[in-house]
Amino acid sequence: MGHVQRRLASTTAKLASSLSVAHLQKFPPKELLSVKGQEIPKSTINPEAWASLQPPPSTALSAFAHRIGLASVLTSTEITQQVCTHPSFVQLVQQHKPHDPAPVTNGQLAAIGNSLMGLFATEYVRATYPYLPTRVMKAAVTAHVGPLPCANVAQEMGATPLLRWHRSRGTLLKSGVLHSDALASIPRALTALVYNQRSLPSARKFVHSYFLSREVDLRGMIKFLDPKKALLEMVKKFVFNSSSRLLKETGRYSNTPVFVVGIFSGEDQLGEGFGSSLKMAEFRAAEDALLRVYLTRTPPHLVQFPSETFPVGLGDVFTKAPEGEYKAPQLVESEIMYASSGNSFTRSA
Repeated sequence: MGHVQRRLASTTAKLASSLSVAHLQKFPPKELLSVKGQEIPKSTINPEAWASLQPPPSTALSAFAHRIGLASVLTSTEITQQVCTHPSFVQLVQQHKPHDPAPVTNGQLAAIGNSLMGLFATEYVRATYPYLPTRVMKAAVTAHVGPLPCANVAQEMGATPLLRWHRSRGTLLKSGVLHSDALASIPRALTALVYNQRSLPSARKFVHSYFLSREVDLRGMIKFLDPKKALLEMVKKFVFNSSSRLLKETGRYSNTPVFVVGIFSGEDQLGEGFGSSLKMAEFRAAEDALLRVYLTRTPPHLVQFPSETFPVGLGDVFTKAPEGEYKAPQLVESEIMYASSGNSFTRSA
């Protein structure tokens, strides 16, 4: 044996001795063992289902609680295991182990957490972008705390190996359960757990740390059938006048001309766009002017949330406690788009 082989063998022996195998389940299970002279019944559990029914090791549950910074909330491995158990897992247990008690799932916690996350995301988007239209605001809330972002955050937390769930097909009355749907229930359950054991401001801080601190590009969510007409409606509502001016041009009589058009209200420039024709440049300039208005962002130090008035201590929002300070912002005209949706030709009020 050469030097490289000896080093590899010694390193493998050290790693093997440092790893604990106490959490590993014995395989095969008793249900899969055949006795001489007897046949294994056809209803016997299969290896894949057996592996799905095994609880995660307590060390992994404890490491997960410390990794996400909620060791003081997830005080026991039973609570952590409940957070990582989707309601669809009950069907799998009842199918293969009908005599065992039903496991405790995160169904109620996920429902509460989903409502809380929607509340925090809605007030955050509305306070940060006061001119954002309602339809775009709903899309922005989904982009922050929707099913896909929740599933992605759960993967980043390292919750995938701890998830206990069961895939099911959808019917006419009930939607199916996919892996991403089951993963999304974990951050929602964590939000509800922080709310129950701490306070609503603590739950809001948790959601802001993991979800609302991420930048979401809202420009792609705002589309216009006719930006110039929408701009005319906007400036008319705000009692302004707008006009387009040619700022720069090159190659007018060539095969590749470029025109730069600006939209002005008096001496103030509202937007700017370029194109290979005057019509295209004016279209982009009007679109740019609209986006500048809709995506007007409140400075972070001036953003306030209505949920800041809720009690800081432990308990529900109806507990008698000193309310936090909150100054309501001035109402603005948010619905100023005309035919903004590609499938709608109605005028927004």
